[in-house]
Amino acid sequence: MRRSFADTPTVSVCRDGVSNDYANRAWRVYGEFSQFDLALTIIRSVSDTVSPRYSMTDQLENFIRELDKAELHIHIEGSLEPELMFELARLNDLSLEYDSVEELRAKYDFSNLQDFLDLYYAGLQVLRTEQDFYLLTRRYLEIVTRENVSAVELFFDPQAHTERGISFDTCIRGILRAAREFQNDDFSVGLIMCFLRHLTEADAFRVLEEAEPYRDAILGVGLDSSELGHPPSKFRNVFEAARKQGYRLVAHAGEEGPPEYVWEALDELGVERIDHGNRALEDDALVQRLQTEKMALTMCPLSNLKLCVVDDLTEHPLKRMLDLGLNVTVNSDDPAYFGGYLSSNYMAVAKALQLSQDDLSELARNSLNSTFTA
Repeated sequence: MRRSFADTPTVSVCRDGVSNDYANRAWRVYGEFSQFDLALTIIRSVSDTVSPRYSMTDQLENFIRELDKAELHIHIEGSLEPELMFELARLNDLSLEYDSVEELRAKYDFSNLQDFLDLYYAGLQVLRTEQDFYLLTRRYLEIVTRENVSAVELFFDPQAHTERGISFDTCIRGILRAAREFQNDDFSVGLIMCFLRHLTEADAFRVLEEAEPYRDAILGVGLDSSELGHPPSKFRNVFEAARKQGYRLVAHAGEEGPPEYVWEALDELGVERIDHGNRALEDDALVQRLQTEKMALTMCPLSNLKLCVVDDLTEHPLKRMLDLGLNVTVNSDDPAYFGGYLSSNYMAVAKALQLSQDDLSELARNSLNSTFTA
Protein backbone atom coordinates (compact mmCIF):
# COMPACT_ATOMS: atom_id res chain seq x y z
CA MET A 1 0.00 0.00 0.00
CA ARG A 2 1.34 3.40 -0.92
CA ARG A 3 1.54 5.72 2.08
CA SER A 4 1.05 9.46 2.12
CA PHE A 5 3.18 11.74 4.28
CA ALA A 6 -0.16 12.87 5.70
CA ASP A 7 -0.44 9.40 7.31
CA THR A 8 2.51 10.23 9.55
CA PRO A 9 2.36 12.50 12.60
CA THR A 10 2.62 16.18 11.66
CA VAL A 11 5.82 17.85 12.85
CA SER A 12 7.33 21.19 12.01
CA VAL A 13 10.66 19.74 10.94
CA CYS A 14 11.43 16.33 9.48
CA ARG A 15 14.66 14.41 9.11
CA ASP A 16 17.74 16.65 9.34
CA GLY A 17 15.78 19.87 9.29
CA VAL A 18 13.94 19.22 6.01
CA SER A 19 10.52 20.89 6.08
CA ASN A 20 7.17 19.11 5.76
CA ASP A 21 6.80 20.56 2.27
CA TYR A 22 9.98 18.87 1.06
CA ALA A 23 9.17 15.66 2.86
CA ASN A 24 5.74 15.61 1.20
CA ARG A 25 7.38 15.93 -2.19
CA ALA A 26 9.57 12.97 -1.32
CA TRP A 27 6.57 10.83 -0.39
CA ARG A 28 4.66 11.84 -3.52
CA VAL A 29 7.55 10.85 -5.78
CA TYR A 30 8.80 7.73 -4.03
CA GLY A 31 6.11 6.66 -1.61
CA GLU A 32 7.97 3.75 -0.04
CA PHE A 33 9.56 4.18 3.37
CA SER A 34 12.69 2.33 2.26
CA GLN A 35 13.29 5.01 -0.36
CA PHE A 36 12.60 7.98 1.91
CA ASP A 37 16.23 8.84 2.66
CA LEU A 38 17.07 8.56 -1.03
CA ALA A 39 14.23 10.93 -1.87
CA LEU A 40 15.48 13.54 0.58
CA THR A 41 19.01 13.22 -0.80
CA ILE A 42 17.78 13.86 -4.34
CA ILE A 43 15.70 16.84 -3.25
CA ARG A 44 18.70 18.36 -1.50
CA SER A 45 20.84 17.84 -4.59
CA VAL A 46 18.45 19.80 -6.85
CA SER A 47 17.49 22.53 -4.40
CA ASP A 48 19.34 24.25 -1.59
CA THR A 49 16.16 26.00 -0.47
CA VAL A 50 15.15 24.39 2.79
CA SER A 51 12.61 25.94 5.11
CA PRO A 52 13.93 29.42 6.02
CA ARG A 53 12.53 28.94 9.47
CA TYR A 54 15.06 26.21 10.14
CA SER A 55 17.90 26.59 7.67
CA MET A 56 19.72 29.65 8.95
CA THR A 57 18.53 30.10 12.51
CA ASP A 58 18.81 26.47 13.59
CA GLN A 59 22.18 26.00 11.98
CA LEU A 60 23.49 29.13 13.69
CA GLU A 61 22.05 28.10 17.05
CA ASN A 62 23.58 24.65 16.75
CA PHE A 63 26.95 26.06 15.75
CA ILE A 64 26.97 28.44 18.72
CA ARG A 65 25.76 25.81 21.16
CA GLU A 66 28.49 23.39 20.06
CA LEU A 67 31.29 25.95 20.40
CA ASP A 68 33.52 25.27 23.38
CA LYS A 69 33.46 28.55 25.30
CA ALA A 70 33.92 30.22 28.66
CA GLU A 71 31.86 32.81 30.54
CA LEU A 72 33.95 35.51 32.21
CA HIS A 73 31.38 38.17 33.07
CA ILE A 74 28.38 36.85 34.97
CA HIS A 75 27.03 38.25 38.23
CA ILE A 76 25.52 35.28 40.03
CA GLU A 77 22.96 37.55 41.72
CA GLY A 78 21.98 38.72 38.24
CA SER A 79 20.85 35.19 37.37
CA LEU A 80 17.99 35.45 39.90
CA GLU A 81 15.00 34.66 37.69
CA PRO A 82 11.59 36.01 38.77
CA GLU A 83 10.28 32.49 39.31
CA LEU A 84 13.09 31.73 41.75
CA MET A 85 12.61 35.11 43.42
CA PHE A 86 8.99 34.24 44.15
CA GLU A 87 9.96 30.73 45.28
CA LEU A 88 12.56 32.03 47.73
CA ALA A 89 10.17 34.70 49.02
CA ARG A 90 7.69 31.94 49.80
CA LEU A 91 10.31 29.77 51.51
CA ASN A 92 11.50 32.71 53.60
CA ASP A 93 7.97 33.97 54.36
CA LEU A 94 8.60 37.31 52.62
CA SER A 95 6.22 39.56 50.74
CA LEU A 96 7.22 40.96 47.36
CA GLU A 97 6.12 44.26 45.95
CA TYR A 98 4.77 42.46 42.88
CA ASP A 99 1.76 40.16 42.63
CA SER A 100 3.09 37.94 39.86
CA VAL A 101 6.10 36.94 37.80
CA GLU A 102 4.59 38.77 34.84
CA GLU A 103 4.22 42.00 36.79
CA LEU A 104 7.83 41.78 37.93
CA ARG A 105 9.14 41.09 34.42
CA ALA A 106 7.23 44.13 33.18
CA LYS A 107 9.56 46.25 35.32
CA TYR A 108 12.60 45.10 33.32
CA ASP A 109 12.57 48.22 31.18
CA PHE A 110 15.68 50.20 32.05
CA SER A 111 16.98 53.50 30.73
CA ASN A 112 20.42 53.27 32.32
CA LEU A 113 22.60 51.27 34.69
CA GLN A 114 21.20 52.85 37.84
CA ASP A 115 17.60 51.96 36.89
CA PHE A 116 18.67 48.34 36.73
CA LEU A 117 20.71 48.44 39.94
CA ASP A 118 17.76 49.77 41.92
CA LEU A 119 15.66 46.74 40.96
CA TYR A 120 18.64 44.38 41.23
CA TYR A 121 19.38 45.30 44.85
CA ALA A 122 15.69 45.17 45.78
CA GLY A 123 15.46 41.62 44.40
CA LEU A 124 18.35 40.43 46.53
CA GLN A 125 16.17 40.70 49.64
CA VAL A 126 14.95 37.12 49.05
CA LEU A 127 18.48 35.70 49.44
CA ARG A 128 18.66 34.93 53.18
CA THR A 129 20.09 31.47 53.79
CA GLU A 130 22.98 29.37 52.57
CA GLN A 131 20.44 27.21 50.76
CA ASP A 132 19.13 30.26 48.88
CA PHE A 133 22.60 31.04 47.51
CA TYR A 134 23.09 27.37 46.69
CA LEU A 135 19.83 27.21 44.69
CA LEU A 136 20.65 30.44 42.88
CA THR A 137 24.09 29.21 41.82
CA ARG A 138 22.93 25.69 40.98
CA ARG A 139 20.23 26.93 38.62
CA TYR A 140 22.68 29.12 36.73
CA LEU A 141 25.19 26.27 36.43
CA GLU A 142 22.49 23.91 35.21
CA ILE A 143 21.86 26.27 32.31
CA VAL A 144 25.43 26.95 31.21
CA THR A 145 26.51 23.32 31.40
CA ARG A 146 23.88 22.63 28.72
CA GLU A 147 25.46 25.30 26.49
CA ASN A 148 28.87 23.63 26.11
CA VAL A 149 30.52 26.09 28.48
CA SER A 150 33.70 24.55 29.88
CA ALA A 151 34.72 27.34 32.28
CA VAL A 152 32.85 29.94 34.32
CA GLU A 153 34.44 32.68 36.40
CA LEU A 154 31.47 34.17 38.18
CA PHE A 155 31.15 37.39 40.15
CA PHE A 156 29.48 37.66 43.53
CA ASP A 157 28.78 40.81 45.57
CA PRO A 158 29.27 40.08 49.29
CA GLN A 159 28.60 43.71 50.32
CA ALA A 160 25.14 43.55 48.76
CA HIS A 161 24.37 40.92 51.40
CA THR A 162 26.45 41.95 54.42
CA GLU A 163 24.92 45.45 54.18
CA ARG A 164 21.52 43.90 54.91
CA GLY A 165 22.69 41.60 57.69
CA ILE A 166 23.51 38.42 55.74
CA SER A 167 26.93 37.12 56.70
CA PHE A 168 29.79 36.65 54.26
CA ASP A 169 29.92 33.00 55.36
CA THR A 170 26.27 32.40 54.46
CA CYS A 171 26.73 33.85 51.01
CA ILE A 172 29.94 32.15 49.97
CA ARG A 173 29.18 28.74 51.46
CA GLY A 174 26.02 28.41 49.39
CA ILE A 175 27.78 29.49 46.20
CA LEU A 176 30.74 27.22 46.84
CA ARG A 177 28.55 24.19 47.56
CA ALA A 178 26.88 24.46 44.17
CA ALA A 179 30.16 25.21 42.38
CA ARG A 180 31.82 22.12 43.86
CA GLU A 181 28.90 19.93 42.84
CA PHE A 182 29.30 20.92 39.20
CA GLN A 183 33.06 21.18 38.93
CA ASN A 184 34.78 18.28 37.16
CA ASP A 185 37.58 17.59 34.70
CA ASP A 186 35.57 19.13 31.85
CA PHE A 187 34.00 22.08 33.67
CA SER A 188 35.66 24.59 35.99
CA VAL A 189 34.05 27.21 38.22
CA GLY A 190 36.00 30.14 39.64
CA LEU A 191 34.71 32.82 42.03
CA ILE A 192 35.53 36.52 41.69
CA MET A 193 34.59 38.65 44.69
CA CYS A 194 33.53 42.15 43.64
CA PHE A 195 33.76 45.38 45.62
CA LEU A 196 30.80 47.75 45.23
CA ARG A 197 32.23 50.99 43.91
CA HIS A 198 29.47 53.19 45.35
CA LEU A 199 30.71 52.20 48.82
CA THR A 200 34.01 53.24 50.39
CA GLU A 201 37.44 51.71 49.97
CA ALA A 202 37.47 51.15 53.74
CA ASP A 203 34.42 48.95 53.37
CA ALA A 204 36.14 47.05 50.56
CA PHE A 205 39.06 46.40 52.91
CA ARG A 206 36.62 44.90 55.43
CA VAL A 207 35.35 42.52 52.74
CA LEU A 208 38.90 41.52 51.87
CA GLU A 209 39.49 40.70 55.52
CA GLU A 210 36.28 38.66 55.77
CA ALA A 211 37.36 36.64 52.73
CA GLU A 212 40.60 35.51 54.38
CA PRO A 213 39.30 32.08 55.54
CA TYR A 214 38.20 31.37 51.97
CA ARG A 215 41.33 32.63 50.22
CA ASP A 216 41.97 29.35 48.42
CA ALA A 217 38.38 29.19 47.15
CA ILE A 218 38.29 32.70 45.64
CA LEU A 219 40.04 33.22 42.32
CA GLY A 220 40.07 36.98 42.13
CA VAL A 221 38.58 40.34 43.01
CA GLY A 222 36.64 42.77 40.84
CA LEU A 223 34.93 46.15 40.89
CA ASP A 224 31.28 46.68 39.92
CA SER A 225 28.06 48.62 40.66
CA SER A 226 27.46 52.31 39.77
CA GLU A 227 30.30 53.41 37.51
CA LEU A 228 29.78 57.14 36.96
CA GLY A 229 31.33 59.22 39.72
CA HIS A 230 33.25 56.26 41.13
CA PRO A 231 36.53 55.97 39.21
CA PRO A 232 38.72 52.90 39.62
CA SER A 233 41.45 54.97 41.32
CA LYS A 234 39.16 55.22 44.35
CA PHE A 235 40.09 51.58 45.09
CA ARG A 236 43.81 51.69 44.33
CA ASN A 237 44.96 50.60 47.79
CA VAL A 238 42.60 47.67 48.27
CA PHE A 239 43.47 46.32 44.83
CA GLU A 240 47.16 46.54 45.69
CA ALA A 241 46.48 44.62 48.90
CA ALA A 242 44.51 41.99 46.97
CA ARG A 243 47.30 41.65 44.42
CA LYS A 244 49.83 41.00 47.22
CA GLN A 245 47.55 38.26 48.54
CA GLY A 246 47.61 36.54 45.18
CA TYR A 247 44.15 37.43 43.85
CA ARG A 248 43.63 37.90 40.11
CA LEU A 249 42.34 41.39 39.31
CA VAL A 250 39.49 42.61 37.09
CA ALA A 251 37.29 45.73 37.03
CA HIS A 252 34.25 47.12 35.27
CA ALA A 253 35.33 50.15 33.25
CA GLY A 254 34.20 52.00 30.16
CA GLU A 255 30.59 50.81 30.14
CA GLU A 256 29.05 54.17 31.01
CA GLY A 257 32.25 55.70 32.34
CA PRO A 258 34.76 57.45 30.04
CA PRO A 259 37.93 55.95 28.52
CA GLU A 260 39.86 57.48 31.43
CA TYR A 261 38.26 54.86 33.69
CA VAL A 262 39.77 52.12 31.52
CA TRP A 263 43.19 53.78 31.77
CA GLU A 264 42.80 53.94 35.56
CA ALA A 265 41.78 50.29 35.78
CA LEU A 266 44.93 49.36 33.87
CA ASP A 267 47.41 51.72 35.50
CA GLU A 268 46.01 52.37 38.98
CA LEU A 269 44.52 48.94 39.72
CA GLY A 270 46.71 46.75 37.53
CA VAL A 271 43.80 44.66 36.25
CA GLU A 272 44.25 41.66 34.01
CA ARG A 273 40.84 41.93 32.32
CA ILE A 274 38.52 44.84 31.58
CA ASP A 275 34.83 44.14 32.13
CA HIS A 276 32.83 45.85 29.36
CA GLY A 277 35.26 48.45 27.94
CA ASN A 278 32.88 49.69 25.22
CA ARG A 279 34.06 53.29 25.37
CA ALA A 280 37.71 52.37 24.88
CA LEU A 281 37.15 52.93 21.16
CA GLU A 282 36.90 56.67 21.82
CA ASP A 283 40.65 56.80 22.55
CA ASP A 284 43.06 55.64 19.83
CA ALA A 285 46.01 55.42 22.21
CA LEU A 286 43.98 53.25 24.55
CA VAL A 287 42.98 50.96 21.68
CA GLN A 288 46.64 50.53 20.80
CA ARG A 289 47.46 49.74 24.43
CA LEU A 290 44.73 47.11 24.58
CA GLN A 291 45.95 45.62 21.30
CA THR A 292 49.56 45.46 22.45
CA GLU A 293 48.74 43.85 25.80
CA LYS A 294 46.05 41.57 24.33
CA MET A 295 43.87 42.72 27.20
CA ALA A 296 40.65 40.74 27.43
CA LEU A 297 37.43 42.76 27.19
CA THR A 298 34.43 40.92 28.64
CA MET A 299 31.61 42.44 26.63
CA CYS A 300 27.89 41.85 27.26
CA PRO A 301 25.76 42.63 24.19
CA LEU A 302 22.24 42.08 25.57
CA SER A 303 23.13 43.97 28.73
CA ASN A 304 24.37 46.90 26.64
CA LEU A 305 21.12 46.92 24.69
CA LYS A 306 18.88 46.60 27.75
CA LEU A 307 20.73 49.38 29.62
CA CYS A 308 20.72 51.68 26.58
CA VAL A 309 24.51 51.68 26.22
CA VAL A 310 23.64 51.09 22.55
CA ASP A 311 20.30 51.94 20.96
CA ASP A 312 20.40 48.91 18.69
CA LEU A 313 22.62 45.84 18.58
CA THR A 314 23.58 46.71 15.00
CA GLU A 315 25.47 49.63 16.58
CA HIS A 316 27.37 47.46 19.06
CA PRO A 317 31.17 47.98 18.91
CA LEU A 318 32.04 44.29 19.26
CA LYS A 319 32.61 43.61 15.54
CA ARG A 320 34.71 46.74 15.09
CA MET A 321 36.80 45.73 18.11
CA LEU A 322 37.21 42.23 16.74
CA ASP A 323 38.36 43.63 13.39
CA LEU A 324 40.90 45.81 15.22
CA GLY A 325 42.42 42.69 16.73
CA LEU A 326 41.19 43.33 20.27
CA ASN A 327 40.75 40.39 22.61
CA VAL A 328 36.96 40.59 22.77
CA THR A 329 34.73 38.03 24.51
CA VAL A 330 30.95 37.58 24.76
CA ASN A 331 29.19 37.19 28.12
CA SER A 332 25.74 37.47 29.70
CA ASP A 333 26.32 39.89 32.64
CA ASP A 334 22.94 39.65 34.46
CA PRO A 335 21.01 37.20 32.28
CA ALA A 336 17.78 37.07 34.29
CA TYR A 337 17.30 40.80 33.75
CA PHE A 338 18.70 41.27 30.26
CA GLY A 339 16.96 38.56 28.27
CA GLY A 340 19.47 35.80 27.69
CA TYR A 341 22.26 33.55 28.91
CA LEU A 342 25.57 33.05 27.14
CA SER A 343 24.43 31.35 23.93
CA SER A 344 21.60 33.88 23.54
CA ASN A 345 24.17 36.69 23.64
CA TYR A 346 26.24 34.97 20.96
CA MET A 347 23.10 34.47 18.87
CA ALA A 348 21.86 38.04 19.22
CA VAL A 349 25.15 39.68 18.32
CA ALA A 350 25.81 37.19 15.49
CA LYS A 351 22.54 38.17 13.84
CA ALA A 352 22.81 41.89 14.47
CA LEU A 353 26.42 42.23 13.31
CA GLN A 354 26.33 39.45 10.68
CA LEU A 355 29.21 37.63 12.32
CA SER A 356 30.76 34.75 10.42
CA GLN A 357 31.47 31.34 11.88
CA ASP A 358 35.13 32.37 11.98
CA ASP A 359 34.19 35.45 14.01
CA LEU A 360 32.16 33.35 16.46
CA SER A 361 34.95 30.81 16.77
CA GLU A 362 37.42 33.60 17.50
CA LEU A 363 35.17 35.01 20.22
CA ALA A 364 34.86 31.59 21.85
CA ARG A 365 38.61 31.00 21.56
CA ASN A 366 39.29 34.40 23.12
CA SER A 367 37.11 33.51 26.09
CA LEU A 368 38.90 30.22 26.70
CA ASN A 369 42.35 31.80 26.36
CA SER A 370 41.40 34.62 28.75
CA THR A 371 40.32 32.47 31.69
CA PHE A 372 42.57 32.63 34.73
CA THR A 373 42.76 28.84 34.66
CA ALA A 374 43.84 28.67 30.99
